[in-house]
Amino acid sequence: MSANTQEITSSRRLIHERKIDLKVYRREDQLWDIEAEILDCKGQDLQLAAVYRKAGEPIHHMLLTVTINQDMDVVNAFAKSLQVPYEGTCELIGPDYAKLIGLNLLKGFREGVKSRLGGILGCTHISELTKLLPTAATQAFVGEVFYVQANQTEKMQPDEQLPFQFNGCHTLRTDGAIVKQYHPVWYGYPLEPGKFITSKE
Repeated sequence: MSANTQEITSSRRLIHERKIDLKVYRREDQLWDIEAEILDCKGQDLQLAAVYRKAGEPIHHMLLTVTINQDMDVVNAFAKSLQVPYEGTCELIGPDYAKLIGLNLLKGFREGVKSRLGGILGCTHISELTKLLPTAATQAFVGEVFYVQANQTEKMQPDEQLPFQFNGCHTLRTDGAIVKQYHPVWYGYPLEPGKFITSKE
């Protein structure tokens, strides 16, 4: 245990476990598949309103697959529920996630999801997975679509928009030491704290 981590002195019991897994695949047709999975389990047997689940047995197990192009436009989407608390009803919403088609992950995506699949129009757990899609795609594109070569950023010329990664976190703020040292061409660019400059959300 790290010296900076407060020691846990009392005993404890696992109550709930949530696992979220995302994988991004580059396809030969130049499209990208993002596979997202959410899994909820309890640490003890539990009688729900409609089903009984043993400890460790999934209460929620949902899958969401979204296909995007290099511009991060959603060109295909589908969802599937493998374990649900209300069998025969919860899983019926899966096909509705085709409504994600036409949205762009970096331009008003969360608002688009809310308007098309928010509340009674969707599934809480599947929609929660959509919130992670933009950052997963962005990370996957690094080294595949986005190229930033170490120690060569001073040769880059700034375009009309600040690249998405700057001012999106405390380290890559455009008035900070890291940007000044490793990405000097963007040093001094106006700050817009708390959001990606390329996003219209």
